[in-house]
Amino acid sequence: MPDLPTQDEVLAYFESLSNWGRWGEDDQLGTMNHITPESRRRAVSLVREGAIVSCSRTLSNAPGPDVVAQPVHYMIESGEGYAHDEKAGPPRPSQTSSDFIGVAFHGHTVTHVDSLSHFFFDGRMYNGKPASLVSTRYGATWESIEVLQGGILARGVLLDVPRLRGVPWFNPGEGILREDLEAAEEAQGVRVEPGDVLLVRTGQLRRRAELGPWNIAGEGGTGTHANCLPFFHERSIAMLGSDTGNSLMHPGFDRLANPTHQVGIVAMGLWILDNADLEALAEACEQRGRWEFMISINPLRIEGGTGSPANPVAVF
Repeated sequence: MPDLPTQDEVLAYFESLSNWGRWGEDDQLGTMNHITPESRRRAVSLVREGAIVSCSRTLSNAPGPDVVAQPVHYMIESGEGYAHDEKAGPPRPSQTSSDFIGVAFHGHTVTHVDSLSHFFFDGRMYNGKPASLVSTRYGATWESIEVLQGGILARGVLLDVPRLRGVPWFNPGEGILREDLEAAEEAQGVRVEPGDVLLVRTGQLRRRAELGPWNIAGEGGTGTHANCLPFFHERSIAMLGSDTGNSLMHPGFDRLANPTHQVGIVAMGLWILDNADLEALAEACEQRGRWEFMISINPLRIEGGTGSPANPVAVF
């Protein structure tokens, strides 16, 4: 078992892994700066079959102990009452159906992208901007999800750590270590490179499907351990994604409830994709013996949004 960093050592990452000022004092893109026209062209060149795989969970209003708030979905208009018969009379002139959908996407069940305004530390967000730039009235007036209005098109890499370990999933409280990521690279014959969207499978979604949901906030989940943060920085990834909310709890850490988000977003400007569905993608990669692909992620353009639901699509 490798020596794991203490809380004080992880707190020091706010300095040693910082990207503040790296792309200018007013930069709002953070690690998205690692994606270049050249890296996008390389990503497109990975498309050989035209086969697509969605990496999004279905947005459902089903309750569960891991659901922060059930999405609200009701019909403004439906197909009911349109039958044309002598008793009902002719159908209404406007024959449509329409919906209202409201969703609290930050949490453990909705596939979403976190913008760099989603997390603070000591009253600051990425690039040293004050947390007060996110207000109750206006939302995020700086570093909102709108800065990704062009979407993300990049090389995606899946590291399937349960496959490496020969287990179906990681259990709550079990963290994926840097050593696991490096071993998965070697086993899969792939290397994480600058500008990549790195997807890390833990199997937590499969565990939920087979054993049922649990209270992640209270009982814990899984994800990458804080000792992976230097790996993300050294490899210059554009985004980290997983089939969890990246909510690994570190025993004894009283100042860092979620180091992956706190250090990643605030210090590094690392964009994070939470709660992806990586099961079909893992199968597709396994079948092809190929763990790289083009990935397209297009968040909604939400004024003042600290993130957005998204449907990441991998293309082979």
